[in-house]
Amino acid sequence: MAKSPFLSRRVGRGVAMSAAAVAAFALSGCGTAAEDTAAENAPESASSGSSEQPPATVTDPIAATYDGGIYVLDGQTLDVVEDIPLEGFNRLNPAGDDRHLFVSTSTGFRVLDAAGPALTDLEFPAEKAGHVVRHDGKTVLFADGTGEVTIFDSNALGTELPATEQYTTPEAHHGVAVELSNGELVTTIGNEDERPGMIVLDADREEIARNEDCPGVHGEATAQGEAVVIGCETGVLIYRDGAITKVDSPTEYGRIGNQAGSEASPITLGDYKQDAEAELERPTQVSLIDTEAETITLLDIGTSYTFRSLARGPAGEALVLGTDGQIHVIDPAAAEVTETIPVIDSWEEPLEWQEARPSIFVRDDVAYVSDPSGNEIHAVDLATGTTTATGSLDAAPNELSGVLG
Repeated sequence: MAKSPFLSRRVGRGVAMSAAAVAAFALSGCGTAAEDTAAENAPESASSGSSEQPPATVTDPIAATYDGGIYVLDGQTLDVVEDIPLEGFNRLNPAGDDRHLFVSTSTGFRVLDAAGPALTDLEFPAEKAGHVVRHDGKTVLFADGTGEVTIFDSNALGTELPATEQYTTPEAHHGVAVELSNGELVTTIGNEDERPGMIVLDADREEIARNEDCPGVHGEATAQGEAVVIGCETGVLIYRDGAITKVDSPTEYGRIGNQAGSEASPITLGDYKQDAEAELERPTQVSLIDTEAETITLLDIGTSYTFRSLARGPAGEALVLGTDGQIHVIDPAAAEVTETIPVIDSWEEPLEWQEARPSIFVRDDVAYVSDPSGNEIHAVDLATGTTTATGSLDAAPNELSGVLG
């Protein structure tokens, strides 16, 4: 297997680049006014957070949901260290620190102490718990059923809920929000019938920018320079340097609904669907959104993929887990596949989005890939393209995630 020139350049950059990129991957699915950030305005169950936590017993934990529970695995050996029963269809997201994940349940965002390991009683109540976004040391939760946005310091999770700031969009919708380093809040707008665009609020939660030329708004990614990209059915919206720009799709209908961003690159990786009438479109093209040039470039990788197939590597390389069972490594600036890494057998996307399908989660130089057909999870060294560990499970894994560095 030929070694990627993109990866070869990265290896020599050492630990500093790898550590910076961990945060990059975390970036990486209106009320009238925001409340104060002071603790007295936080929910009654919240406090300033607690740093006193049980000793960590799991190394670099990885978590995977299955029908009936959650597996917590050692991130190095991929041995199952805890099997946590939990009914229902549950989703996983990193909380933004080195030991917690969020489990999106029917009642809210529940805190999983993966390093413990234990499913805690801590929960941010939410009607239709949706997207979880981490950026610049802040974690932002979005409740689709109410439009409520909850913001807190990512490292403040402990044995108690941390102090939070709440903001509520004008109408409830399936949305997403991210807070930038200057305190600005970027959030989608919409209702149960339509999602037309996004707004930007300053640190005092006064509106400073708006764009409603984004039908079917979905998803978010943050690129180098804190450029925020929101997907549409007709392209994307880019918020950068105080202004929102609409970039149209190369085709009449070109839906970008899922993205992965990196602080190491001004280009975000997105999916791309062109058939508005398809029951299930299996695209082979991905989109590369250049936030500086304000362009969308399409790249055909020669195989289909799903919404759980997109990730970024530690030097900003774009990674796509194809239905051919390989990780396709893309140089986003050159818009070309530089390497393919075989991991699992070929597979086909199921019709229902809740059904298990292979997923990819990247942390540092390691890509974790789930294989529901074989009840396995694999760890792949991105620098060498070799599988370094395989974990066997009793049930098919569905959602796959892990703590951040």
